[in-house]
Parts: sequence; C-alpha cells; structure tokens
Amino acid sequence: MPNPSRLRAAALTATVVLLSATLAGCGGDSKGEDPTAQKLSWKDCPAPSESEGGGAAPSPLPNGDKWQCATMKAPLDWSKPKGDTIGLALVRAKASGAANKRIGSLVFNFGGPGGSGVTTLPAFGEDYATLRTRYDLVSFDPRGVGRSAGVKCESDSQLDEYFQQDATPDNAAERTKLLANTKQFNAACEKNSKKMLPQVRTTDAARDMDLMRQVLGDDKLHYFGISYGTELGGVYAHLFPKHVGRAVFDAVVDPTQTSEQGSLGQAKGFQLALDNFADDCTSKTTDCPIGDTAQDIKDRIAKLLKSLDSKPIPGIFPRQLTQTAATNGIAQALYSKDFWEYLTEGLEQAYSGDGKVLMALSDSMNGRSENGEYSNITAANVAINCADDKPRYPADYVEQKLPEFRAASPLFGDFLAWSMVTCTDWAVPGAADHPDVSAAGSAPILVVGNTGDPATPYEGARKMVDALGKGVAVELTYKGQGHGAYDSKNKCVQSAVNGYLLNGKVPAAGTVCS
Repeated sequence: MPNPSRLRAAALTATVVLLSATLAGCGGDSKGEDPTAQKLSWKDCPAPSESEGGGAAPSPLPNGDKWQCATMKAPLDWSKPKGDTIGLALVRAKASGAANKRIGSLVFNFGGPGGSGVTTLPAFGEDYATLRTRYDLVSFDPRGVGRSAGVKCESDSQLDEYFQQDATPDNAAERTKLLANTKQFNAACEKNSKKMLPQVRTTDAARDMDLMRQVLGDDKLHYFGISYGTELGGVYAHLFPKHVGRAVFDAVVDPTQTSEQGSLGQAKGFQLALDNFADDCTSKTTDCPIGDTAQDIKDRIAKLLKSLDSKPIPGIFPRQLTQTAATNGIAQALYSKDFWEYLTEGLEQAYSGDGKVLMALSDSMNGRSENGEYSNITAANVAINCADDKPRYPADYVEQKLPEFRAASPLFGDFLAWSMVTCTDWAVPGAADHPDVSAAGSAPILVVGNTGDPATPYEGARKMVDALGKGVAVELTYKGQGHGAYDSKNKCVQSAVNGYLLNGKVPAAGTVCS
C-alpha cells in the first residue's frame, strides 16, 4: 500500500529494475573518537545487498575506472556525538578531468526517502559524465537505508501480502483490515529496528552530510538533490548555510506543506500526468490502442480498477493483479514519459486479462526484485517520513477528507487519502508539521521545477524558493513531463545546471526551458 511520501520516491531508483528479468549496524567501537578525523578506505564496490535492491556489482565507467565504495562512521544519535556509531555506505567515481581543474566532490541524493544512492548513482552515472569532469561524483545510503543500518520491518512474504491488500476500503470490514495491516507493519518496524527509528530524521541525515563534507576534504558541500533530496538539501542549507557550495534542487518538494497537503498535491499531480498521458496517446497519428479519446482512456482505466477491486486478474505467478497493485503500477509509469509505452502496453494487456506488465511496474515502485526479495525502500521511507512528519491522521478524519481528494483525482484520490493513516500507529513522534529550510547567508541554490511533474508538483519549486529566503534561490522552469528535469536530457536544462555546477554561472532568475 503506497503512502503519499513513497509516491514521492525517486523514480530513478525504481527504474533500475523496471521490467528487468553486509548491513552496517550499530556499534560502540569508536566511542569518544572525533568522527571528522576518520580516513575512508575506498575499495571496489561489491554487489548491492538485498536491502539495496540486489543485482550485480556496478559496471566499470566508460574509461575503465571502477566505482569505489567506503563506509563512513557517524554518530547513531547526533545529540550524543561521542556515543555509539553507525556505518554509512558511500560510493564514488573519481573526477575524470585534470587534477588542477577538480572542484571537489558533488554529493547526490536521488530521493525517496529510502532510495539507495549506492546503487542509483552507478546505474545513472553516464548521465552525469559532464559533471564528472570536475567533480568526484559521490552518493550514499542515508541512515536507515540499504547498507547504512537499514531499517527492517516485515519479511518478503509478509510484504507480498501487504502490497496485495485493499488500500481503498469501501466498507467497515475492509477499513478494519487495512488499519490492522498497517498497525502490524508498524509494529514489525518497532520490533526489528527499535534502536534506529528515533535516529532517521532528515535533520540527522543533513548532519551526516556535513560530516561527509569534512571527511571528503571539502570546505563547502557541492550538492545535487532530486525529489526528497531537495528537502534534505533545504534542511542542510538551513542548518549549515555557510557550508553550502554550488547546489541544485531538481523535482522540488514543497517544504511548506503538511503531509496531508502533500498528499492532496500529489493527487492533483498524478491526475495531471494521467491527463497528459491520455492526451498524448490519442493525439498520435496511429490509433491509440487503449481508447478513442482522452476521456475514454480514463473511463476505461476507472472501469478496470473497479473490476479489479472485486475480481483480480493473473499477474506475475502466483500473485494476482489487484486494484491496489494496478493503481500503484499506473502511478509508477507516470513518473517518466519514457514509461508511457509500458503503461499503454500494460493497460492493453490488462483489458485482455493479463496483469503482468502492470504488476512489474508496481513491483518496481515497491522495490521487489524478480526473485521475490524486497529492498528496504518501503521500510526506510515509512520510518523517515513518520519520524519527520508530526501530524497523525485517524481513519475517521481520512473519511471526512475523501470528497476533497476525489475531486482532486478520481483515480488516485482514495489511494492517497487512505495512505495518510500510515504513521497513525508509529512508535516515534514526528518532528514537525513541515521542514524548516530558511537559509539566510547560503550560496545561490538553483531550483528546477517541471510543469508536468506528478510526484513533486511544479508549484513546490516556487514555495521552496520563497522558503529558502530572499537572495538565496534562483528558479528555473522546465515545461516538460515526468519526475525531474535534468535527466529528461533537455539541453536547455542541462546547460543551465552544468553551467552553474561547473563554472559557477547562475542562470537568470525565471529562465524557462521547453
């Protein structure tokens, strides 16, 4: 069952396994040591752990260089900096250009929260080859994620059941079951990861990044944040404004919203993306195989989902494609225009009784590999969001809000409204209604908003600019589709971002790329 923030998750992480055929724990061995004095031991990267999504070790870079991995020790509890430590997994590709042209390290966070940077950066490293000419490209598994003392909740078999459940209850019995399943999941997180749950807030991850800056030997943090990574970047800038170097925020989270407002915004965003998908299919010169008009496409999807609510169809054996899995798969495909062909194929097959493609898309969103193993993206996502977000929404409140969510999106409204109960029974109180990202005194931050972004709606970019404070942020607009702008390969966007990160040239405020 998706929750609103997990639908915010970085599609980049999920696409690594789309349709494709040594956890570092808590310890006390370095109590009393100065963490900034540690030296990293870089070695060839191993294959990703199950918690990071599994698969093979990263392939060498085009010039033959290998990706290197290391573990950085950080305080488990930042209020006790000389207490127990955890290991944070890092990955890097050393700068490819001349040594005298090197600027420093460029740290990436691809979003989630819960996405593994150690697996994502190598998977998309070629996309950032230009930036590598002057930077070591660096990413990491944030605390609670992957190999960085990853949060554990339910087993793989339990997660299969969890993601098959009815996430949009229509009666009292279904509502009771949904709430019981959510409570069971949250209890498993507390049982299996009790020590980590209070220590995975975004403020903790931001402090980790400042330690990382120092251990990497940089005076300033040069940073590229995507999706939730923009929220993390904003929190970092608030805590350490004088340490901000050249920073880019892409696919921008609205930092002024509560989790309820974020869910409602996503309902509107995914509905807009669905509208754009339907318009695109019916505007082609060849016949659209899933509907005669845009409205016909949406009507047929609604009819399919209603049918699946009571009668699932075969998915990936032995699992059935349920209403929840189908909705989740549709949402995943809307993250990128590159996926629209898969969505068309998946819908066409589902209308004929075959749910394999939509289920593969859903599995990709949920971090499930072909062998049935799950990464810990769901566990980490829930843990981080519930530790960050103060509001707790009871079921009765959600039911009162259903009409508003349905008005925002007939397809995704119920789905996102009911996901608000995710943190209701969480063991750790949330920190705040929304993050503080005010960053007076920071170096310029380039904020890139995409008008067609479903997961982080375009309006969030302007809200981030305003919240960072006067004279800090410069906004750039991309008139496009999908989640994020830089990886759309739009030359205007990439020229502006590269120009700032490589040469310090800030584009004119209000620049528009299309």
